[in-house]
Amino acid sequence: MRVNGDVGHSGVRMLIGELSERTGVSRRLLRYYEEQGLLESARSANGYRVYDPGAVRTVRQIRALLDMGLTTDVIASVLPCARNGVDEPLDLELCPSLVSTIRRELAALDSRIDELRRHRGALSEQLSGG
Repeated sequence: MRVNGDVGHSGVRMLIGELSERTGVSRRLLRYYEEQGLLESARSANGYRVYDPGAVRTVRQIRALLDMGLTTDVIASVLPCARNGVDEPLDLELCPSLVSTIRRELAALDSRIDELRRHRGALSEQLSGG
């Protein structure tokens, strides 16, 4: 269904259903991304959400950042640094805020890994009769 002559797949605006189909992301998640301030839509005269063609790229960037283990709060701060890569689904501009965010996230991951290793060692020791 097109809204007010909008032509979704050809490059103008699309409804949430088409964005969902083009990205493989459910309508529910697309609405959630909007609630989190990660994705923008406009409203047509009849109240339907309509998205610009760039929304496909934005959703793909959000998914790639989520796959890296980032939270939506962190993604909101780094999404302005994201851009389409030539050979990659996501290429990030290393703006200063992104560099500090990545370093902070890596430090947190390292800390969690260390804690998990300690837990694993304690459990393993119990099995070996320690």
